[in-house]
Amino acid sequence: MDKEDKIKELEEELEKTKNELIETKEHLKKYTAPIRNKIYYEENKEKHKQNVKEYKEKINYNATLPTEKKKKKKKKKYIKKKKKKKKRIRKESISK
Repeated sequence: MDKEDKIKELEEELEKTKNELIETKEHLKKYTAPIRNKIYYEENKEKHKQNVKEYKEKINYNATLPTEKKKKKKKKKYIKKKKKKKKRIRKESISK
């Protein structure tokens, strides 16, 4: 009898926590992904795009990098990769 009572008590507690979790999730949905934001951006999509375009023009935004900068970045990346490879080889040789 004692074990059965304990099992029932634990099952009730489990049900209670499950319900509490569901309620909390529903409550958080209201703040994390409200539908009103989606509706607002759907209605004002063109206005938003225009604002972004104006901002990019204002700060003189350029999405493409000059070829010189690309070359420098690639060279840096290559050197860094080479150093990592050397370190890994040293560690492997030391550990053997």
